[in-house]
Amino acid sequence: MNRTGYATAQRVPEITAFFWGIKLLTTALGESSSDYLVHALPPELAVVLGFVAFAAALTVQLRQRRYVAWAYWLAVAMVGIFGTMAADVVHVGLGVPYVAAAAFYGAVLAAVFLAWRKTEGTLSIHSIDSRRRELFYWSAVVATFAFGTAFGDLTAVTLRFGYAGSILFFVLLILLPVIAALLDIGSSIAVFWTAYVLTRPLGASVADYLGKPHANGGLGAGGGLMSVVLSFSVAALVALLAWTKLDEPKLRERLPQQDFAAPGGHSFADLPAPGPVLES
Repeated sequence: MNRTGYATAQRVPEITAFFWGIKLLTTALGESSSDYLVHALPPELAVVLGFVAFAAALTVQLRQRRYVAWAYWLAVAMVGIFGTMAADVVHVGLGVPYVAAAAFYGAVLAAVFLAWRKTEGTLSIHSIDSRRRELFYWSAVVATFAFGTAFGDLTAVTLRFGYAGSILFFVLLILLPVIAALLDIGSSIAVFWTAYVLTRPLGASVADYLGKPHANGGLGAGGGLMSVVLSFSVAALVALLAWTKLDEPKLRERLPQQDFAAPGGHSFADLPAPGPVLES
């Protein structure tokens, strides 16, 4: 209930193990589907189709009055595909180096976070209960996918880690927010978004390693096959959540316009929420 006595409907799921599992699968799906489409179709047509699918899925999501599993994860999957294409077009189509592309999208992501924090007073995922906050949220999600794609390509190609080396690199990086969460170090909001950003290059590196040809350092499964397998995996998990309601958001008092200090130096937006969630 909010301060006026009305329930606030959250438009995003609870952050459970299911959330992180499906997030990794959709990042891999975005990478494999983008690679397949830009080779199966003229690249310009693939990008246009990706944008149309992304816009349609996001429109469906924004029309929901509360969290609906299939609508939310459909939007995430389409963001994954279009965000990957957007990053690839900057490099392949415009010839921008991966270093510059990663820096550009990193700056875009930082600008979104700054504008969101300045306008709403919090970056907590549990604050997504209005149209404006949701638009900030999806802007950040798109930016994380584009930045993560460029970052993953940077490590695999420019730094010559290869796909297997990139997987190991991002596994080690993502252990940092995991350890911080386990030890309750720092702001849980910062920990959440750090992990969220890193899941993108990690999932993409796995997809590239499995799907790319042997000559390019992959196992040669192919982007088409990977897309089909990942699509069915995501659909099965989302159907499970839609049926069991395991990730239904809990009713909370609407987070204030500005986070207030809580005992111990944390903000109230950082305090643990009820239930088995990994972000607060």
